[in-house]
This record gives sequence, structure tokens and C-alpha cells, in this order.
Amino acid sequence: MHIVLLALLIVPVVAAGLSVAPYRIARVATVVAGAASFVLAVCLVPTVAGHTIRFGFLRVDAISMVFLLATSFVYATVAVYAIGYLRDEQDEPHFDRYSRRFFLGFNVFAASMLWAPAVDGLALLWIAIEITTVVSALLVAIDRTDGATEASWKYVLIASAGLGIALLATIFLYYAGASVLGQSYDLSFSPLLAAAGRLPDTAVRLSFVLAVLGFGTKVGLVPVHTWLPDAHAEAPTPVSALLSGALLATSFYAVLRYFQVASAALGHTFPQMVLLVFGVASLLLASLYLLQQRNIKRMLAYSSIEHMGILAIAVSFGAPLALAGAMLHVLAHAAAKGNAFMGAGTLVQKFGTKQISGIRGGMNVLPFSAPAFLLVILALSALPPFGIFRSEFLIVAGGLRGGSHTMTALLVVLVTLAFLGLAVGVTRMVVSPSPSGAAVARGELNVWMVVPVAIGLVALAVLGIHPPGELSTLIDRAVAELTRVGR
Repeated sequence: MHIVLLALLIVPVVAAGLSVAPYRIARVATVVAGAASFVLAVCLVPTVAGHTIRFGFLRVDAISMVFLLATSFVYATVAVYAIGYLRDEQDEPHFDRYSRRFFLGFNVFAASMLWAPAVDGLALLWIAIEITTVVSALLVAIDRTDGATEASWKYVLIASAGLGIALLATIFLYYAGASVLGQSYDLSFSPLLAAAGRLPDTAVRLSFVLAVLGFGTKVGLVPVHTWLPDAHAEAPTPVSALLSGALLATSFYAVLRYFQVASAALGHTFPQMVLLVFGVASLLLASLYLLQQRNIKRMLAYSSIEHMGILAIAVSFGAPLALAGAMLHVLAHAAAKGNAFMGAGTLVQKFGTKQISGIRGGMNVLPFSAPAFLLVILALSALPPFGIFRSEFLIVAGGLRGGSHTMTALLVVLVTLAFLGLAVGVTRMVVSPSPSGAAVARGELNVWMVVPVAIGLVALAVLGIHPPGELSTLIDRAVAELTRVGR
């Protein structure tokens, strides 16, 4: 399995190297790398469901594996979509240079998000998250419009400040670990978790709060979320799909690692309360903002903030059932949000606008993509039989079983409010009749933009109706790791 793990991490790097080749080679390398990454991740599941893989500075346990699956799936589907997305630009004078920069950044971005859950140690994790920031900021600005440049700078400034805070969290946790394990301690996970019961409380508390605030900047947790709507709205659609479907979850993985240490050192009460505060604030703000969005991509960006808030609340409940729901939610949200941005990108290219008011009669114009987009939005809104319905049902059941009745009721109310915001906007775009005189040709843009959406819908249905047995075993093991208490 060591070879499989290395291949999973190296394949996107090889694809990035091939991206400097002509467009035909670069696109094939990207699609093959995406598909290979997902297949390799699936191959690792049976092994990781039984025990942790350790190899040099790499360490993959059940928690890591959930995020590797999510990222590799989004990488694979969006890589296919990107081919169709770029087809209309092939006649542009500088397309060859643009495509090389795009595929190079796309593959390096995917590689960094795959490396983050696989490295062993909080310092290496911070480095991997920092790389995702640099590369994704360049991708946000790749179109070189004024809006994209402004969004990219805003992203760099806020995310860099957040990661500076996260670095301080890493330093405090190193101090806590070194006080017990000695100055030679290298911030690797296993010794830290083993010694968690002896770590100084104050340093661990401070480290966890700083980590939630710092890495929470990349997650999009309120109040450090302000870069996210602008970056998602201005980035090319494949980049937006990776940002929302994979990057936010990867950053939340970093928060989970600090939660794991804090829970083992302090017990669950303090870290759960911190996550609950950030989660409720994020869900509340996102739900309210969804009611008044006019830009389709900004609407989906606020939906991402909503779902990151749901994840934080789910982990704060602490019940094994809620934690299982959180792990499943990571996978389901990755598939749904990647699909949602791909569907939105198809609508934007077809109608020539990101404004919700300018998109009407989608069902008549895009016979597959418009209904598929509606289904994805319903999936994001936790309607059966899709995966997010199953994950949120587990979260609510876990909250009730754990005694968090008030917070569970608030979660249900805010999720319903978010559903209303999404439903109103999407219904107008997809179901409302086209205005008289509108001249938008009927028909799909190309098959490259259809196939990955269909695959994503199938994945969402599988996660909702009957997740594979080995995936369920993997999630159970991840829950066991998260519920371990040192004292």
C-alpha cells in the first residue's frame, strides 16, 4: 500500500510537469491524473479502514482517508469538466499560454490538497495548506480582470493573516508537546496524541482557539469568511469547484487535527464549545445572505459557508452518530458542491451572465444541465435520496441523542432557511419561462461538461441510498479516532 499512497501523491505532480506541454497533452495528462488519483484513493480504503499507513513523513489514517477521497473525486470530475469549459476559448490569441498556466496551477493545486491530509505532523500540514493558498490565489486571478485581481489580493491578504495565526497555533502546540516529549519533538501526530493527557492545558486551549480562527479563515468560518464569496465569484468555474468542493474541506481537516489533540488533552467540552460558536455564526450568516443573492456563484459560495458551519456544529455535538454524519457530509458536500459549480458554470457560459436575473428558462435551453443543476441544489438542500440528506439526518439524530436539543433545533431551522434562499434563486433560473424575444440556442455546450455532472449525481445517490460497506467501516474508524479522550 505504500506504493499506492506514493502514486496517489505523485500522479498530480507529474501531470503538473506535463502541463507545460501543448494543450492536447496537458488536457489528457490532467484527466488521466484526476481519474488515477480517485482510483488510487479508492484502492487505499480497505487498508486504511483496518489500520493506519505510515511511510516516512507520510501518515494516512481513517480521518485522512475521508478527505483524500473527497479531494480526489472532485479533482477527477472537475478535470473532465475543465476540458469542456476551455473549449470556447481555443480560438483566443493567447490560449496556449493561458491553458498551460491553467493546467499547471490546477494540477499543483490538486496535488497540494492531496498532500495536506497525508503528511505526518502539524508543521508539514501548515506548509501544505500554505501552498494551497499561494496556488489557488494565482488561479483566482488567472483571467486578469479587475474583479479577479481584486478578489485574489483580498484572498491573499486575509488567508495569509489567517495562516499566520495558524502558525502561532502550531508554535503553541509545539511548546506543549516539547514540554512533555522533549525539545527533539517534531510535531508528528502519534507521539502528540499518545502524550495528550500530560500536555499543559493553557497552551493546548490557546493553540486550539488560534487554529480554529487561523485555519477557519481558509474554511470560510464567520467572521473570517469575507474573501470567499469574491474569490468563488471571480475564479474560473473549475477553480471555484475545487475551492469549494475540496479546499474548504482540506482546511477543515486541519481544524479536526487540532480538535483531536485538544479533545484528548482537555476532554471534549472546551473544543466542542469553540466549534459550536463558530459553526452557529457561520450557518446563521450564510442562511441570511442566501436569501438576497443576485450572483449565481456568490450564492453557491455562501452555501459553502453554510455547509462548513454544519460541519463545525456536527463535530461540536460530539456524539458518535453526529461525527459519522460529519465524515459522510465531507464526502457528500464535495460531490454536491463540485457539481453545483459545474452546473452554474454551464449556465453562465450559455446565458453569458452570472446574474440570476439574467438566467431564465434553463429547462428549455439546457435539457440535461438545467435539470441536473436543480437536482444538485436539492441535494445540497438535504433532500432525499442524496448523500447530504443522509449525513444531515445523522447529524441531527446525533445532536438529539447527545442532548443538544436547542442547538439541533436551531440547526434545522437555519438549514431550512438556507434551502429557501437556494430554492428561490434556482427555481427562477431553471423553471421560470424565458423572456419574450430571448435568443439563446437550445442544446448542451459539449459532452465534457455533461459527463462529470452525471457522475456526481450518481455518487450523491449512492452515498444517500447505500454507501459501500468499506466506506462505512472507514467512517466508523474515523469516528473512533475523533472520540478518543486522553483524560
